[in-house]
Amino acid sequence: MYLKDVYIATCKMQQAERCHTNVELMASTLLVKQHVKFIQQLEQKRDSSLAYHMTAHLRMNGVYWGVCALELMRAGDALDREALIKFVMSCYDGLTGGFGAYPSHDAHILSTLSAIQILALKDALDVLGERRTRIVEFVLGLQRQNGSFQGDQWGETDTRFLYCAVSALAHLHALDMLDKEKTIQWLLRCSNFDGGFGLTEGAESHAAQVFTCVGALSILNALDRIDQDTLAWWLVERQVPGGGLNGRPQKLEDVCYSWWVLSSLSLINRLHWIDADKLQSFILSAQDPDRGGIADRPENVADVFHTQFGVAGLSLLGYEGLERVDPTYCMPYSVTQKLHISRPYQDLAL
Repeated sequence: MYLKDVYIATCKMQQAERCHTNVELMASTLLVKQHVKFIQQLEQKRDSSLAYHMTAHLRMNGVYWGVCALELMRAGDALDREALIKFVMSCYDGLTGGFGAYPSHDAHILSTLSAIQILALKDALDVLGERRTRIVEFVLGLQRQNGSFQGDQWGETDTRFLYCAVSALAHLHALDMLDKEKTIQWLLRCSNFDGGFGLTEGAESHAAQVFTCVGALSILNALDRIDQDTLAWWLVERQVPGGGLNGRPQKLEDVCYSWWVLSSLSLINRLHWIDADKLQSFILSAQDPDRGGIADRPENVADVFHTQFGVAGLSLLGYEGLERVDPTYCMPYSVTQKLHISRPYQDLAL
């Protein structure tokens, strides 16, 4: 009986050592092969996964997250290019001129930007043809008199929608058709005393909304009109002792804020204010070494959303082997440079 106990204890020690080795590996290495496979398998679950059908309203966004993550990991050929283009165009809404999240869904500015980004990632914007004019008209038609943008015909306004509209127009080289000053003025009215930005005028500052506002101001060449130091202090205070970032005070850290916070700091040249090593370790510790993908935080279930923004955050941190990401658009810098829409920014690889 004694020998059996010794054997069991020895096995447990060896297992613990292997687990410790895996944790150390995860905390220092991006598991690219596993993440590529994870993204590839998402589409293969369409016939067997209830979650696939329940998230149809996010499909266009999800495709963008997956495709962009693959491009940043230099694995852009992991998904079929023609199939991607075919899916995007099947979601075009000829009645409004925008794109829905899924075939036969109503057009929305969120899915319209994602559709444009997917086509840009695949060097296929030319397939839009005469639809390009209709898309621009759809986007411009969503702007309200106060400068804000609604997401669709139903009227909800949000700084996310404004960012998507401005980014979409930039990708289509149609910014000159936008009333820029009216747009900028509404963005500035969404700023708060703490330097951050909210969902709309008077709303609480939130890191994701900061990105939408700072990103839009970057595209509109108006970053000089905000208090960058106060904003930067609010952003760096989002880093918690464990290295991760949260979206607002007293909240848990989340991998996605690695993008929302870092991109904003990058655009105002304060990226070096963050403890980059601790943040990188936090992102890598949220990987799933078996199934692939990155979760919101360690030990949680991975998803394509956090995989994309975790990889994009690592790119801004200068992680070796990744494509450079443009913090204004969350697109590979090589793509925005080719489109002649890139804006100045800071990353830790430069």
